[in-house]
Amino acid sequence: MLGSTHGTLTTDFRARVEACGESPRTAVHSTAAPSTEDAVPLDVSGRPLHSDVPDLDRFFRPESVAVVGASDAEGRPNTGITRQLIAWAERVGARIHPVHPTRESVFGLPCAPRVSDLPEEVDLAVLLVADPLPVIEELAEMKVKFAVAFASGFAETGDEGAAAQARLAAAVGRSGLRLLGPNTNLNAFQEFRDDLDGPAIALITQSGHQGRPVYTLQELGIRLSHWAPTGNEADLETSDFISYFAGQPEVGAIACYVEGLKDGRSFLLAADRAARAGVPVVAVKVGRTETGARMAASHTGKLTGADTVVDAAMRQFGVIRVDGLDELQDTAALLARARRPQAEGVVVYSISGGTGAHFSDLATEAGLTLPTLSEAKQQELHQWIPGYLNVANPVDNGGHPVGDWRGRKIIDAILADPAVGVLICPITGPFPPMSDKLAQDLVDAAEQTDKLICVIWGSPVGTEEAYRTTLLGSSRVATFRTFGNCITAVRAYLGHHRFTTGYRSPFEDAPRTPSPSYRKAQALMRPGQQLSEHAAKQLLRAYGIRVPREQLVTSAAAAVRAAGLVGYPVVMKASGPQLAHKTELGLVKIGLTSASQIRDAYRELTDIARYENVPLDGVLVCQMVERGVEMVVGVTQDDLFGPTVTVGLGGVLVEVLHDAAVRVPPFGEDQARTMLTELRGHALLEGVRGAPPADVDALVEVILRVQRMALELGDELSELDINPLMVLPRGQGAVALDALAICR
Repeated sequence: MLGSTHGTLTTDFRARVEACGESPRTAVHSTAAPSTEDAVPLDVSGRPLHSDVPDLDRFFRPESVAVVGASDAEGRPNTGITRQLIAWAERVGARIHPVHPTRESVFGLPCAPRVSDLPEEVDLAVLLVADPLPVIEELAEMKVKFAVAFASGFAETGDEGAAAQARLAAAVGRSGLRLLGPNTNLNAFQEFRDDLDGPAIALITQSGHQGRPVYTLQELGIRLSHWAPTGNEADLETSDFISYFAGQPEVGAIACYVEGLKDGRSFLLAADRAARAGVPVVAVKVGRTETGARMAASHTGKLTGADTVVDAAMRQFGVIRVDGLDELQDTAALLARARRPQAEGVVVYSISGGTGAHFSDLATEAGLTLPTLSEAKQQELHQWIPGYLNVANPVDNGGHPVGDWRGRKIIDAILADPAVGVLICPITGPFPPMSDKLAQDLVDAAEQTDKLICVIWGSPVGTEEAYRTTLLGSSRVATFRTFGNCITAVRAYLGHHRFTTGYRSPFEDAPRTPSPSYRKAQALMRPGQQLSEHAAKQLLRAYGIRVPREQLVTSAAAAVRAAGLVGYPVVMKASGPQLAHKTELGLVKIGLTSASQIRDAYRELTDIARYENVPLDGVLVCQMVERGVEMVVGVTQDDLFGPTVTVGLGGVLVEVLHDAAVRVPPFGEDQARTMLTELRGHALLEGVRGAPPADVDALVEVILRVQRMALELGDELSELDINPLMVLPRGQGAVALDALAICR
């Protein structure tokens, strides 16, 4: 058994990790902006640490607007758009200036032949022309702040269109203005209801039509404040609007339909900004399947990235990912309007034992906490509910109490329980007049409590007075049409507040300068090559990751001497820069206990290597480590997010089990620990069938050191695989038994 070099996760842990230049925990949450002396701070990999938040006030509320290509000719597509823009400008109080080379006026408004002939500087230019590129430089000369390009035929059409979009993006970059589009629409200039109050939803969509369900929430009394249809995102992207909306006081939630992310780091910084502000971000992100990913790329001209990484990155920064547009609208609406929960307990209240049991099963399986009500609370409820009915949770009232004064007493008694934060009442169908009374009691109770009350109105008709007027007329009751959407929204609501309550931005304490380990590691890198196991382990040593005692030898006699120094029993392995899976080739020998076995093993390993035509740099004679849990920790490069860190169950079945968790650096110790709890085989680390608990602290330390390596080596390290990482019993550390590293 190996001696321990691992102590408790306190001062000793911090000191050892900081010896590599890294603090194991991220800094306490801070909203401080970067100083003017360091306007764009970068981490050690050269990636930004703060989001560049565009000031979009003059985009959404311009004082003056130019419509380039305006028309009032009957039957022309631009005519309808011009008419809509004139109406929108009037609503927001903007002056509008049509631009057309051959018209003196459009809809009675004076028309300028060119942008340069406009009577004043404009905040926003709407380009109704097939090729917006020639107009960009003219707009720049006039110091136009924003432009919108509706034209299609760019990156969504293939390589030629992508090249045209690249030229457009380059021109925009030189101009100093900000561009929405191309391949976008008029959603930003929709009419929003101004008679609704309360926190609003800000909407971001890459496909305009996909935002329609959220937009129509206004008909249910839910306020919408903005709609950003980002299109192909040649310049302004989803991340820009998330960052901007997170700072708007009227925005209670941000709803997104995302087909492809333009830049992974920008998205994470935007999500981080929203998390700091406590503004929930709910997103549909297409591309979960190969078919969906192909469709997304063809539609927006962008790669979607590996979906497992996207999913992990969203969870890491608190973005709530949902699948359907119905889930998007219901979850965003709840999160925008509901107050902070006072407790996590959920009580299900119904007039039917079957309904309550069914919903409770689904809710519990989804991870919601349904606490058993106390005996005292149950006795209180039995004052109004027959004694033979179950009121432990779910609460079954049997039906009749909801039709009289008892109904409100029951609701108030449940809400008075300090363990209860959410009351959910599933009504599978209307049964007037009792359902009308129940709906009114729930609305009245909601007006007098800070706790969340949810109702599922299961009637497929949806024209009932109790639903259309009573429930939808309340801004305090969250009303759903399906069990699933209610559960999804409530789980997101509780999870969001749990996440933001203890949120600390990982960017605040991300390393900005290389550690001494980096200089050692650079000397080991071989661009374009795979390192031998021996060299890969030296790379791990450079970052303070423990490896077995071992020696690289080039003769049988040297192998025998090495075994004596390492200590029997030993493991012998062929070591070479082209060896990835030594076990399959028979290039690993374990449990060797004598000099004769060492000599025989050396000859056999070198013979197999010659036969397989595998060049070796020698044979490793290694200390044998048997007792522990085999894990894998690694680094891979994602096209969207850059280096990512993975941890999972290791050994020879790693590719069969697929039990792994992923994070995008930077992250802190809390996220490293959360990765472990996400594993299906997490119980192995706790000790099963008499095995002692594993040294989880040591495993977390390795994850953080690997993260530091991923950040510092950045694009130089294409792939790293520590498999197996043997996690020894608690207090004894973790040892990297094998390693593979591929340099870019």
